[in-house]
Amino acid sequence: MSKDSGIAFDKNLFKRLMGHTKPYRVTFYGVALAAILASIFAVLTPILVGRIIDDGIKAKDADMLFVFTMALLGVLVAQVTSQLLFNYFANWLGESVIKDVRINLFKKMLSFKMKYFDTSSLGVLVTRAVADMQRIGEIFSQGFFVIVADLLKMLAAALVMLYLDWKLAVIVFGLMPIILYATRVFQKAMKVAFTEVRAQVSNLNSFVQERITGMKIVQLFTREEIESKKFREINEKHKNAWIKTVWYNSIFFPIAEIVSSIAIGLVVWFGIRQNIVTTGLNEIGDVFSFFFLIDLLFRPLRQIADKFNTLQMGMVAANRVFSILDTDSNISNEGTIVKADVKGDITFKEVRFGYVEGEEVLHGISFDVKAGETVAIVGATGAGKSTIINLLNRFYEINSGVICIDSINIKDFQLSSLRAKIAVVLQDVFLFADTIANNISLKEKSITKETIQKAAEEIGVHEFISSLPGGYDYDVKERGAMLSSGQRQLIAFLRAYVSNPSILILDEATSSVDTYSEQLIQSATEKITEGRTSIIIAHRLATVKKADKIIVMDAGKIVEIGTHKELLNANGYYNNLYEAQFLSEEEVA
Repeated sequence: MSKDSGIAFDKNLFKRLMGHTKPYRVTFYGVALAAILASIFAVLTPILVGRIIDDGIKAKDADMLFVFTMALLGVLVAQVTSQLLFNYFANWLGESVIKDVRINLFKKMLSFKMKYFDTSSLGVLVTRAVADMQRIGEIFSQGFFVIVADLLKMLAAALVMLYLDWKLAVIVFGLMPIILYATRVFQKAMKVAFTEVRAQVSNLNSFVQERITGMKIVQLFTREEIESKKFREINEKHKNAWIKTVWYNSIFFPIAEIVSSIAIGLVVWFGIRQNIVTTGLNEIGDVFSFFFLIDLLFRPLRQIADKFNTLQMGMVAANRVFSILDTDSNISNEGTIVKADVKGDITFKEVRFGYVEGEEVLHGISFDVKAGETVAIVGATGAGKSTIINLLNRFYEINSGVICIDSINIKDFQLSSLRAKIAVVLQDVFLFADTIANNISLKEKSITKETIQKAAEEIGVHEFISSLPGGYDYDVKERGAMLSSGQRQLIAFLRAYVSNPSILILDEATSSVDTYSEQLIQSATEKITEGRTSIIIAHRLATVKKADKIIVMDAGKIVEIGTHKELLNANGYYNNLYEAQFLSEEEVA
């Protein structure tokens, strides 16, 4: 949409939107035909009413009265039928288009870099994918096609007016500039108003989504009153944005009604005076026809203004959706290598990276991991440990350097092939509102329930899952709310294990779980790391001791590499970290 919010209509944006109707051309033309037929039948009605009055009633001709009445009945049936077909298929076309656009939008979101989601509001993205999509659909069902149909009715009514009585037609047309000017001003004002409405809707959705998601924090820190005050302020802005549209409607529609009433009054006065008083004619059927035709001329104009509101909101929504579709935030997927037998050798060579331009998080780190090794990465918070995980999976693009798997640059792998060989168990486990089995398999058809159960028995979590109501069919609800943090961690371990990865990455977070869950996690860790390359962001002493190699990081740099024993003997950074954190932990245990 143009940056100038006063511009009533963006032709390029509309043309782009219409491009999505190409797969449904037959329906598109069918809707257009139905609109044309509805317009024709609409103007035939007042013509037939005039003939009934003059040729039937006033002439007292029963046969003509019957013929014209039957013709009127047929026209009304045809008009209703064409209007029904128009309404149904216009809505069908709109829903089909938004289905396609929504699929494209979701695919686009799936390909975005993690950086995009780091800086984007979840509530806003949900609004774009749901509410804004519905607005786009209304362009077809209640906006564009309705406007075109109404314009056709107006044109047909104007032509019939000129044919019946050009003098009366000129009187009516003389009032058109007033309502056309009012409509133009109304359209521009509503464009600005609806842009503000959409912005406030997004803000409201984003605020509510975040507060509901973080309700525990809100209540723990007694932020209820503060958040309620913020909500009232946002809600007030939302209300004011909508009231502005109501105000514009309240001004425009009475003006349109007044102009329409004046037109009818002038037609009555001049038409009756011309046909009866001045000429002495008794044919007043055309005057009655004009009553209907004025309604066909002015009522669609009022509706066009109303439907233009819908069109405006749809265009604003389309602009917001297309702005996401046009966002260049995709991880490049130009690699062609699809390797089925990845051994698991990993190499980081002079890798530099920053989440924000100009602020490096990793300062030229280099290390090697041999296939089958278990490597622990330790360091203070913010040292860059989790960043290594993100880069290996290509969630973010490195600034410089090279990352290789089996001596192949990860950029040369097909992205899906690369990630299929790497399984990650994050510290913050995310589960979908679904069954345990589906959360483990992620609905991959090759992973059956039998496969899941066998894997669960191998890593020692089958008993835990079986104890839940419904076992593997237990619904964990949104984000796994029905499970403890330790239980969610176990599900994540099993999800990683059944994918049979060549490289396993564990963000081992057991500090906040109960002792039983911790024992199961430690046992599961030993099982799933066996025989495969494993990188563990270590938080527990037992894991660090058993690692083949420990990488010690500080402020985005690798300061030490070695085994547990070697690093303790070196009496350096790791030794200090061990004494400050791990040794006290060991004593407590």
